[in-house]
Amino acid sequence: MSVLSLTDRHQFIINKLQETGSVSVVELSKELNVSAVTIRKDLELLEGKKLLYRNHGGATYTDPYITDRHVKDKLFLHEPEKERIGRLAAQLIQPNDCILIASGTTVYYFAKNINPTETLTVVTPGLNVALELNQYSNIEVIQLGGIMRKTSSSVTGAYAESILKDFSFSKLFLGVDGIDPEFGLSTTNMMEAQLNKKMIEASQKTIVLADSSKFGKKGFGKICDLSAVQQIITDSNAPAHLLTRLQEMGIDVKIADATKV
Repeated sequence: MSVLSLTDRHQFIINKLQETGSVSVVELSKELNVSAVTIRKDLELLEGKKLLYRNHGGATYTDPYITDRHVKDKLFLHEPEKERIGRLAAQLIQPNDCILIASGTTVYYFAKNINPTETLTVVTPGLNVALELNQYSNIEVIQLGGIMRKTSSSVTGAYAESILKDFSFSKLFLGVDGIDPEFGLSTTNMMEAQLNKKMIEASQKTIVLADSSKFGKKGFGKICDLSAVQQIITDSNAPAHLLTRLQEMGIDVKIADATKV
C-alpha cells in the first residue's frame, strides 16, 4: 500500500475498527507502511476526538472498561441471548453431577434451564441461583457463606473461599464481565474475582457463559488468563476474529444459535 495522507490514514483506521472492533499498532504499521510512532500519534488524535479507545498495543472501537451495575439492571440486558446460552449449557450436565455455579445474570438463566432427571449437587455463591434450584427435590443445593454483595446478591470473602477446599467439582459454570485475549477473564469486583479463582482451582473443567457484549471488555478484577478456560458458550453476535483467537488457544467455543437451541 502506498503512503496515505493523514486524513485517509485516519479513515482507514476507523473503517477497520468498525469492521473488526479492535486494531493493533503493529498490524496498522505494516498495512499503512508507516512507523509505529506515527500510528500511536494517529490513535492518540483519534482518541482525543472520541472516535476510539486506546489500549496496550492498539485501540478498540468501544470503551473496554466496565463499571459495576446492579444485578436487577443487568438481568434483562441481552435476555434472549442469555436464555439460549443457558439452555445450551444445561445440556452439559451429566447424571449425578457435582457442579459449581458462579454468580451473575447469565448463569442465572443457566440455572433456570436446569431440570435434571437424576440427582444433581450444586454449590454456588449466588443467592438467586440457590433459590431457583432449591425448588427441585433431586437437586442438593449448597449455598456458600460470606459477605453478601448488595449489587450482585452473591457472597464473596475468605469464608466462601475456604469452604471450596472441601469439595471437588466436575464443572464450573462461570459468568464474567469481560473477556479479553490479552487480559483474560475479569469482573468488576476484586473480591468476586478472587473467589472465582478459587472456584477454578476446585473444578476439573471451567465453562464460561458469556453473551457477545462481554468480548473485548475488561473489569477491574482479573480472574484468570484464558489458558485456564476449557470452554466458552456465547451467542452468534460474538466477534468472529476474537472467537477465532480463542479457538487457536485451544478453547472449545460453542455458539447458542437461535435456530438450533
